[in-house]
Amino acid sequence: MSTTRLTRRLGVAVTALALVGLAACGGGASSGGTGGDGGSADKTIRIAYQKFPSGDLVVKNQKLLEKALPGWTIKWSAFDSGASINTAYVARSIDVAAIGSSPVARGLSEPLNIPYKVAFVLDVAGDNEALVARNASGVTDVAGLRGKKIATSFSSTAHYSLLAALAQAGLSDKDVTLVDLEPQDIASAWKRGDIDAAYTWLPVLDTIRQDGTQLIASKQLATAGKPTLDLGVVSTDFITKHPEAVDAWRKAEAQALDTIKNDPTAANTAIAAELGITPEEAGAQVKQGVYLTPAEVASKTWLGTDGKPGNLAVNLHDAAVFLNGQKQIPAVPDQSVFDSAIYTTGLPGVLDQS
Repeated sequence: MSTTRLTRRLGVAVTALALVGLAACGGGASSGGTGGDGGSADKTIRIAYQKFPSGDLVVKNQKLLEKALPGWTIKWSAFDSGASINTAYVARSIDVAAIGSSPVARGLSEPLNIPYKVAFVLDVAGDNEALVARNASGVTDVAGLRGKKIATSFSSTAHYSLLAALAQAGLSDKDVTLVDLEPQDIASAWKRGDIDAAYTWLPVLDTIRQDGTQLIASKQLATAGKPTLDLGVVSTDFITKHPEAVDAWRKAEAQALDTIKNDPTAANTAIAAELGITPEEAGAQVKQGVYLTPAEVASKTWLGTDGKPGNLAVNLHDAAVFLNGQKQIPAVPDQSVFDSAIYTTGLPGVLDQS
């Protein structure tokens, strides 16, 4: 069965018009900005965040960045997916963002070629992203999805993982019907019975698990060589103009990781407040992710150290190879593109929490 892409996003032919609209209205996010100058007109940082459990929500709730940068204006805007964040970067309406590794690999590739760098690792996907089939569908394994309708958010880590899971089971996107929906729309479609399965993330993931069967999680795919991550990226222009602010942001994110590990009560309370759930529910969701220590973030396995990009650059290149094989991007950039897109200046010293 051919893939049906029911998407609300505009195609390449009208990208220019879409970006004009985004600059005017904030691209659907609840954002306010200082214009398209990379936040350099004044001391303003425009941050795009997503509503899933992470240290990013701790930073926002506890106002760690405001405390670290007195005199700066910190503007937080909620986005639903990495695809919409990439569009906002192209429109130069954000400076810093929480975004999945798959959309980052896409953003660094043609035709987007977004000038941003990975400056932090928020989390490694574990059981917090997964593929779930409706119980009513009768599907009990990934191979059983042949001919079924599956929803995911296109260009996201969930989309990447879904394609990997299908390939692992001997299927391709031609064997199913893929539907492009944002997480909240997935929840609605699931409730109506419009879809047979979905690959998505928390908190919607927990909702569909209530009457669904989990077929595979990103943690299992990582073990099979297809890891996905949530990354902190910063525009190259903002790094050039405000390296001290980038350092303050990285320190705040490292502090949040320490809070998740060493003071879970405080972390769960902060995350719960941002997600509108109880601390107990937040704690259950946090346990499904993999959160690195600041020292691990700055290790050769992930970001690397000053001047020496870590294995994350190889991971992003591998993701681009996979996306190209799935005809999601037209070509795979050279490894040097991903090496140069890892921002390691000052590491590990910047992240030292001792």
